[in-house]
Order: sequence, then C-alpha cells, then structure tokens
Amino acid sequence: MIVVALGYILSASAIQTSFMSDPVGPRLFPYMIAGVMILCALVMVLRPDPEAEWPAGPMVLQLGIALAVLVAYAYSIGPLGFIIPTAFASGVLSWQIGGRPLRAAITGVGLGIGLWVLFRLVLGLGLRGLPAGWGF
Repeated sequence: MIVVALGYILSASAIQTSFMSDPVGPRLFPYMIAGVMILCALVMVLRPDPEAEWPAGPMVLQLGIALAVLVAYAYSIGPLGFIIPTAFASGVLSWQIGGRPLRAAITGVGLGIGLWVLFRLVLGLGLRGLPAGWGF
C-alpha cells in the first residue's frame, strides 16, 4: 500500500494547475488520501494483527465480484455518465453486504442521484449525469 500511495503522490504531482485555480489547488486531496494510505499501511506493518483470519471460499468470490464491479464502475463512468454506473455499483455492493435486492436497488438509485446532485448542483463540479445526448 505504501508503494501504491507513493505512485498516487507521483500521479497527483503531475496534475496541471491553471493560473486561476483556487489557493489550495487540485493536488491537495490526492496528497491527503495518499498520506492516510501511508499512515494506515505503516500501522499494519508495525502492529500486525496476531490472529488475522484470511478470507476463504465464498468470501473470496464476494471480494472478486466487488473488485469486478469497482473496475467496471471506473471504466463505465466516462461513456455512461455518473448516475447509472454509481447506481449499479452501489446497488450491487449494498446487496453484497447483506441488503435485500429491492432495498439494495433503491439504495443504489438514491446514491446515484443524490451524489450527482451533491457533486453537480451543490459543489458545482462539471459532472455529466447521464450518457451524452440524454439531457443531463
């Protein structure tokens, strides 16, 4: 995780800033995430859990499904906009952690729309809600 965090810092340092950006700049948030990652990794290295239980069988399959959903999410945000991939990914992950299918679907749709409203309308980010040509 430390190596991944250092790669994250290296990637963030390459972010171009314009002369009209805010004083904090776009690099601060990635640097903060990387710092927390390094801190957590150091804690795990210096104080490992003596009785760690590694997942086996069905749990490994569940983790694989979660990983596949998150990778698909990352690739689908560009062509499908924010709302649809977020609704699908959060719905599947919600279902995986023990929710009923209908509640998980409602949670997914609620998160997809709610987060888009927060990011686009409240925070003013240039985030496309739906695929190009669908309106938002």
